[in-house]
Amino acid sequence: MNYWLLKSEPDIFSWAKLVEDGQAMWDGVRNYQARNNLRSMKKGDIFFFYHSGKKSGIVGLAEVIKEYYPDPTAKEGDWSVVDVKPIRQLKRIISLNEIKQTPQLQSMVLVKNSRLSVQPVAAGEYSFILTIEE
Repeated sequence: MNYWLLKSEPDIFSWAKLVEDGQAMWDGVRNYQARNNLRSMKKGDIFFFYHSGKKSGIVGLAEVIKEYYPDPTAKEGDWSVVDVKPIRQLKRIISLNEIKQTPQLQSMVLVKNSRLSVQPVAAGEYSFILTIEE
């Protein structure tokens, strides 16, 4: 199993909307590195759902339920989507500032390239974040 972090502006697609819908297609990725990361995701992989914007942070855990396929919203280009479903909301939001200030998380892609919308998370980083949500 691999771990990921997927970012969304909450006014475009929020954690609450994913929970309400029960599952969704993760579409609209228009960055080649992020697209390639989507294509590396496997059914059963877990990801942190991250709200970007004014209150940036990890808000929930979700699962990939269908591996990549062509993005039906793309008007041109070779873009992909995956289908996802929520697992659970985190007990609290883990903010970008907290992540940046935590020594154990300094190697996270989020710290080094905070603009990338689909990024891998190391197993140790994933486990550590779950320990600090309390």
